[in-house]
Amino acid sequence: MSDNERDEHTGVETTGHEWDGIKELDNPLPRWWLWIFYGCIAWSIVYWVLMPAWPGLNGYTRGLLNQSDRADVVSELSALQAQRGRGEAMLMSASLQQIEADPALQAHALAVGQSVFGDNCASCHGAGGGGAKGYPNLRDDVWLWGGSLEEIEHTLKVGIRSTHADTRMSMMPAFGRDGLLTGAQIADLTEYVVAVSGREADQAAVTRAAPLWADNCAACHMPAGTGSREFGAPNLTDREWLNGSDRAAISGQLQNGRNGVMPMWGDRFSPAVIKALAVYVHVNAGGGEPSVVKVEAPAP
Repeated sequence: MSDNERDEHTGVETTGHEWDGIKELDNPLPRWWLWIFYGCIAWSIVYWVLMPAWPGLNGYTRGLLNQSDRADVVSELSALQAQRGRGEAMLMSASLQQIEADPALQAHALAVGQSVFGDNCASCHGAGGGGAKGYPNLRDDVWLWGGSLEEIEHTLKVGIRSTHADTRMSMMPAFGRDGLLTGAQIADLTEYVVAVSGREADQAAVTRAAPLWADNCAACHMPAGTGSREFGAPNLTDREWLNGSDRAAISGQLQNGRNGVMPMWGDRFSPAVIKALAVYVHVNAGGGEPSVVKVEAPAP
């Protein structure tokens, strides 16, 4: 017979443990809990027999079912690669225009393009391609290097100011930082750009800046400020501004000459994926030809 004390209210023996006058009763475990516990033991034994379980010196027990997660992953990746291969073959056999015109091909291209865009481009251009300050909006009709399917595809392949031999290249000088113009001249040029964009400006400063514009800016931005795709120069007469349109932003651009870089994707993605991405960008921009030009910034 146990020497443990019995609880006077329940008649159950105590375990001998006591905390602050509270004694623990030695009640048996619930039957349902015991059956679950025994069932878990039985299940573990069955699992050890059927599935890989026990490590050894030169490997592990394979189990009667010879299950292998690694083999499953390899099989699933092979199936996925085969599926993608069929999709890439369809994209490669059609032109960009044919892809957009065929509902099935376009749907496939948009699915691929959306996935690739989300993983590689959205960090700069935004999830929907709407851009932000310093990053171009890809959903409008304002394009610096052209917004046709072929022009978008080429930009994706070679990048902008990238290391590709045929990269899109333009360069905005840092007139202030490199000592090309004085602070007073930059202030006058700022007023000139404000006037070119159709806003009220200091006319005396605009007059002083006219020869500065002709000597330093007109060759790329054109005498009227309408820009040129040939030189990758943005249109300064519209209301599309990548880095801001106030005087401080314009002065900062003249002072430091911001020149963004977009990576070349041609060496990272297959031609079919580049096609799909071009179609995705083009369709989401409205699928039409651009009407004006746009300054670009660092892209994904």
